[in-house]
Amino acid sequence: MECHEKILQRYLKPDLLIVDDMGMKQLPKRSGEYLFEIIMRRHELRSTMMTSNRPLDDWGQLIGDVPSATAILDRFLHRAEVVQITGKSYRLEKSKKSSNDTKAPTGSKAEE
Repeated sequence: MECHEKILQRYLKPDLLIVDDMGMKQLPKRSGEYLFEIIMRRHELRSTMMTSNRPLDDWGQLIGDVPSATAILDRFLHRAEVVQITGKSYRLEKSKKSSNDTKAPTGSKAEE
């Protein structure tokens, strides 16, 4: 099995493939082609879940290949359930609560 095909099999084999934080970094050249190959070969055969903070309109630029991005989204969204979450970041809110809980006291009742 050729190296390219061996790497693809890693992503084609799981019953559920999760791609988290799509678009957080610019993808390397030709990544759009590989991502398209994975999505195309998994389409209607296996489940794929993807999270992203980026709007779908930006994917052509993120992937660096508008035709590949269009083909990926066409297949990916064909029977997808899109869940759009709005609001503040859960991690940031939890971080704020944790930092408030660990703040040193500014004074005691006896000092007032």
